[in-house]
Amino acid sequence: VAYEQEGVFIHSSCGKNDDQDNLIAGILRVIEKENEVIVDWRPSDDTLDNSNILCAGKDSSSVVEWTQSPKEKSPRGADRPSSYEAEWDMVTTVSFKKKPHSNGDATTHANGESKWSFLFSLTDLKSIKQNKEGMGWSYLVFCLKDDVRLPALHFHHGDSKLLIKCLEKHVVLSESPQDKRILLVNSQNKSLSQSFENLLDEPSYGLLQKLKKDPYTATMGRFSKVTNYIFDSFRLTDPSTQRRPPSEMADFLNDAIPGLKINQQEEPGFEVITRIDLGKQPEVSRREPVTAEEWAKNMDSEGRILNVDYIKQLIFKGGLCHALRKEAWKFLLGYFPWNSTKEERANLQKRKTDEYFRMKLQWKSVSEEQEKRNSRLRDYRSLIEKDVNRTDRTNKFYEGEDNPGLILLHDILMTYCMYDFDLGYVQGMSDLLSPVLYVMENEVDAFWCFVSYMDQMHQNFEEQMQGMKTQLIQLSTLLRLLDSGFCSYLESQDSGYLYFCFRWLLIRFKREFSFQDILRLWEVMWTELPCQNFHLLLCCAILESEKQQIMEKHYGFNEILKHVNELSMKIDVEFILCKAEAISMQMMNCKELPQAVSEILGIESRSVTPDSDMGDDDSAAVLSCPTSLYQSIPTPVAAANGTRDSAQQAPEAQSLTPA
Repeated sequence: VAYEQEGVFIHSSCGKNDDQDNLIAGILRVIEKENEVIVDWRPSDDTLDNSNILCAGKDSSSVVEWTQSPKEKSPRGADRPSSYEAEWDMVTTVSFKKKPHSNGDATTHANGESKWSFLFSLTDLKSIKQNKEGMGWSYLVFCLKDDVRLPALHFHHGDSKLLIKCLEKHVVLSESPQDKRILLVNSQNKSLSQSFENLLDEPSYGLLQKLKKDPYTATMGRFSKVTNYIFDSFRLTDPSTQRRPPSEMADFLNDAIPGLKINQQEEPGFEVITRIDLGKQPEVSRREPVTAEEWAKNMDSEGRILNVDYIKQLIFKGGLCHALRKEAWKFLLGYFPWNSTKEERANLQKRKTDEYFRMKLQWKSVSEEQEKRNSRLRDYRSLIEKDVNRTDRTNKFYEGEDNPGLILLHDILMTYCMYDFDLGYVQGMSDLLSPVLYVMENEVDAFWCFVSYMDQMHQNFEEQMQGMKTQLIQLSTLLRLLDSGFCSYLESQDSGYLYFCFRWLLIRFKREFSFQDILRLWEVMWTELPCQNFHLLLCCAILESEKQQIMEKHYGFNEILKHVNELSMKIDVEFILCKAEAISMQMMNCKELPQAVSEILGIESRSVTPDSDMGDDDSAAVLSCPTSLYQSIPTPVAAANGTRDSAQQAPEAQSLTPA
């Protein structure tokens, strides 16, 4: 029970005289239940009587009617629930519209008094109306999302300010521009996409609550500033002498994603990863980007790719020259099938062009008056416009306020909302689209490539954040195997939850590398080589590269968060790709790879024969897609330090066997 107040009355007009209010005393509570917060009011003399709970049936529509709670008319006894648990299970959503009853009012007891018990989840709350100051008792009116108003609650003992403060710990409240007495409740979808700039103008307390409520917002907009705001918010009156301990700040951030359990060793069902010797990381080098000539040599006369695995290996080891990206990205993202002919691809583009413009016409034809009545579309447009205006302008394609690239960015994102209206637009999607549009230089192709990319990434943007939770847990598992000592150090500094990697994973390092480097990084990752979840090994590579500085300088919670944030635009993409590949080979060669790690990387253990090319070991970990090809391409390379070595020459493609 987070809040409890007695002397909260409902002034009903159910007395003997219609012009006289009947005052019903009650107790108001705010109850925290797992991931749900319940507001509960019931009469004082019957606080645990389930027969008075008015709730909606499970199959009720969005406009529901009061129904009496299912319960046997039995006196209180040992079988009677003594907690709110059973009552929460009965309630889905509540509307204050009473059903007529043939045998009298279901809420009227033998003594003639009406009892209007109700409870609802904060997720169903739309707004709160307050009384004018100095006008009698303080009261609040709750309005739910189906526009049904609950009866006014009058605070005869004290005022409602403490309740408002309690609710602000769980939802974001803001004054209505039309009426300052009305507090609007921001929905989860709204908060997921709220621009971070708005938060910076709020008091520090509000910032902290919104950061906890909304890690998307906190990590997307100017994330490097978050550190200082967190520190300032936790400081008390004298920052030089009074600060809350780092562990308290860590607990706060650790709760930012509900349900995230990083320390898997303490969770049932997880494999305990003991210290395993992975051996020395192998030396890895990279080649020059794939040229147009190499690409053309791997196509037949009808435009089919002859050896898909071979071309993927080349791209993984060196990326693509920029002139090839417009064509090759369509294959890598799944817009073009790898086995399609040139004619088949032309027909596909024609169909997709028609489909795209039909969807674009849908939102283009919505009138201003219609949009006013469609809050979701209106919110999507507002968020898209804000994000498009914050697009990285370091690339000439997006320079200027009225740049055609920015206009296309807006139109494609609005059309995507028509394509997937349930997901709609969430902050960060524009980061994924802008490089794709830059490469495609075509509205339709960029849209369908973006759709394919979002098919891979959509779980990152879903409201429950399940994709982000899973990735952070998997990253922790990999990092613990790679360097358990470093993991232990991070945990000792309350940083073991790896929250600082959230933005890396959310938009695939888009804001950590320069625009040109992110083109190279993405096309390498899209090959899906050398294993599943290669992006998690990239995270491991970056963290391992920074381990020495973090540990030798004894960085604490504050310093670690600040240091990782400041790595943005300072990471060598070629070096990190080499290091991540070396880590994948290191794990692949491990004879005792834990099952949890094998599943994350898509590696399966199997027995091999003594005369196999894996050697005469009893067992070995192998990838679901062989890696022998990309290891055997001695084309012009970049060493792990990023320098190029052109002494080695590429073999003829025909001499390589398909993977």
